[in-house]
Amino acid sequence: MPVKISKSAIRTIVNRYTYESGVRSLERELASVFRKVARDVLKNGKREITVDRKMAMKLLGVPKYEPGRKEKEDQIGLVTGLCVTQAGGDTLATEATLMPGKGKMIVTGILSDMMKESAQAALSYVRSRSKRFNIDEKLFENNDVHVHCPTGIPKDGNSAGVTIATAILSAITRIPVHREVAMTGEVTLRGRVLPIGGLKEKVLAAHRAGIKTVLFPWGNRKDVKEIPRKIRDAVRLMPVKHVDEILKVALVMEKPEVFFGQAAPTTLPAPTVEPSTSVS
Repeated sequence: MPVKISKSAIRTIVNRYTYESGVRSLERELASVFRKVARDVLKNGKREITVDRKMAMKLLGVPKYEPGRKEKEDQIGLVTGLCVTQAGGDTLATEATLMPGKGKMIVTGILSDMMKESAQAALSYVRSRSKRFNIDEKLFENNDVHVHCPTGIPKDGNSAGVTIATAILSAITRIPVHREVAMTGEVTLRGRVLPIGGLKEKVLAAHRAGIKTVLFPWGNRKDVKEIPRKIRDAVRLMPVKHVDEILKVALVMEKPEVFFGQAAPTTLPAPTVEPSTSVS
């Protein structure tokens, strides 16, 4: 009995029914598909079956995992970050909101202590730049800032600093964030963007999610060559040195020069790199 399985079916099984760096779960899910196909052949007498995406989902039931997807619209306080988990790269939706309070910082989600420290550093950076961003300092005294990463997958590392800083500033200023922009990088109290690990895995995750632009630390330019040419051609890779560069690209502003007090792009620009360096 010949059984064919389409590429889209395999891709669906990998993305929605397994979550690991190896193939054991994939083997189990494929075995389950073939057992059910064999049972159907014995029952209905079919001689040849092609398993497509729709049939694979019917045989395996409700998906176990939901792959990362870009947002359907630009939203306030919601940023697409990038992370590396035990199963590889993934998108990291990061939310921030303000509520009446006494200046507390609340961080929730399955996060490591390192990520919580990154969130505190991100808030400190935003507060230190409050005058430039025309934010009343009393806002921080009379409100609590809540940062949340809603996915149920454990997250570690310190590469979410720029993501959290962008989410907080968006929530405070009520300026939406571009849904097709994702970012990774640690932030210092002065706004410098520090190198991170796993750039290749993160960019691959961004591409799977439909992201068009990835902002990453200037210090990781050397890692771009590890990313397949096909992905580099599909995703705009922008190395940055400072958080302000990220904000000018990620925030949806009609007149960014007013917000930053200087000339700034109103659309997503092409990456600017030194003549001797290329990100393609």
